[in-house]
Amino acid sequence: MGPLGQYADYGYGYFYFPKLEGEISNRMHFRGKPVIVWSLNNYLGLANHPEVREADTLASEKYGLAYPMGARMMSGQTLLHEELEHELASFENKEAAYLLNYGYMGMVSIIDSLIDRHDVVVYDSEAHACILDGLRMHLGKRFVYPHNDLEKFEASLKRARKLADKSGGGILVITEGVYGMAGDLGDLPGILQFKDKYGFRLLVDDAHGFGTMGTTGAGTTEAQNIMDGVDVYFGTFAKAMAGIGGFVATDKPIIKALAFNMRSQIYAKSLPMPMVAGALKRLELLRTRPELKENLWIIVRALQNGLREKGFDLGKTASPVTPVILNGGVSEGTQIVADLRENYGIFCSIVIYPVVPKGVIMLRLIPTAVHTLEDVRYTIEAFSEVREKLDAGKYIEGNLPQVADKY
Repeated sequence: MGPLGQYADYGYGYFYFPKLEGEISNRMHFRGKPVIVWSLNNYLGLANHPEVREADTLASEKYGLAYPMGARMMSGQTLLHEELEHELASFENKEAAYLLNYGYMGMVSIIDSLIDRHDVVVYDSEAHACILDGLRMHLGKRFVYPHNDLEKFEASLKRARKLADKSGGGILVITEGVYGMAGDLGDLPGILQFKDKYGFRLLVDDAHGFGTMGTTGAGTTEAQNIMDGVDVYFGTFAKAMAGIGGFVATDKPIIKALAFNMRSQIYAKSLPMPMVAGALKRLELLRTRPELKENLWIIVRALQNGLREKGFDLGKTASPVTPVILNGGVSEGTQIVADLRENYGIFCSIVIYPVVPKGVIMLRLIPTAVHTLEDVRYTIEAFSEVREKLDAGKYIEGNLPQVADKY
């Protein structure tokens, strides 16, 4: 049993599989108590936006939840699917786009479809699980380089170039725009400076960047002014769009190849029509209501600047993702979370070993456009008090907080 498995039966419904109830917003209920919620991927506050709710409702009434029946290739194609793809491609300044019924499995299939055993992959060590699962299917060589370490990145490229020249294959570089755990950005401009020399193609997973980064919200590639240098762009509806599904945007020939080869799309049901119609409305709001992203960043800056002024370590985040890094073990971390939830009315996610090194506790906050400055002020005060307790030894290593059984 792994490091987390030893706690599998402890705190079920509290630390694992917790149930947040009520309208999706900055304040919800946890086990009957009101809490400020900092753990929902609802960056722009679209989950309960009235125009989104209306679009979702009308589409459900018109089409039901089953239409279209079948996979895209067989019987799941509609004009609305094509319209959404056209709008997404235009937004990302690409020739074409293709919808994905789930972002995770979509990325797995994108990687599987883009490369064969002759190709070589170079990827960042902090790559998301969906990227790692896609690479597990790769029969060829792959090289991982330390996170954002361009010197080691070039060393991996040199090895990859030799192997690709020998096998007759190509090189695919995979990185992320925003790293969802630490909130820092992939060094896309740094990576692209090697593109001509080593002749690779670049795939960017921008799940947390799409809708939150860049002048128009087109993502980290827009924010770093390198949209044209990215060959394949991946975005998801599960974060800023507060929905389900995702998309890949690239050149038309690549989209055609992906459409005929992505097994997770060929052998799975097409994205249901209410999700497609709802995504069209969400994309429209993203493009035409800049105040949504502006409100998000007002909260982001207030939260991050306020925490830093209090001396908290937020790592290298340059995105809305806000990691608060403390020193302590697993049981200290669980006591902190229980204290925040029970005594301060704050619900946030905890990240512990093996995701972070031993002796490190990460409290991960996800600010949204529907949070308030009062939420921010109160949370900073609460975190300051909790840190004082931690430093004073109030959360003793080895003492797990008492929580109720399943309910």
